Amino acid sequence: MISEFLVLGVLPVLFLAAAGWDLASYTIPNFLQVSLIALFVVFVLFSGMGLGAFGLHLVAGMIGLAIGFAFFSLGYVGGGDAKLFACAALWFGLRDLADYTLFASVFGGLLTLGLLSFRKIPLPRTLGSQEWILRLHDQQAGIPYGAALAAGAFAIIPYTDVFRLGVAG
Repeated sequence: MISEFLVLGVLPVLFLAAAGWDLASYTIPNFLQVSLIALFVVFVLFSGMGLGAFGLHLVAGMIGLAIGFAFFSLGYVGGGDAKLFACAALWFGLRDLADYTLFASVFGGLLTLGLLSFRKIPLPRTLGSQEWILRLHDQQAGIPYGAALAAGAFAIIPYTDVFRLGVAG
């Protein structure tokens, strides 16, 4: 029951919080990533995940961290996005990492195209008083990729091993 609550309740809330923070402030607080890691450990303990599977999830997290920070060093994503990607990779493991990466990339492309289009139209006066909207509208601002990472997670969660393990466990 605890593992089911984590996969169906807490994990989506943490991804939503990361997306919201990134959209509103272009930051993802470290406590969200720490929470994702800590709750994954709790999930492992209560879901009955085997030691081998746990090891493969750790490997996926390390691969996610390496990819995330490579993209960060190239200036493609922010540090919070890189850490969030690593946390998602930890949760989804090697088996679901490619699917997650594909969906997050597609959503990232859509988000980028949407924001670039949004930035070309004048803001209505009513929206101009919202600081977070002004940041999103700024031509010089980056892309809050945490929203795409969260969308990718929502797209694949029901099809992942952790979902099956969490709901069956």
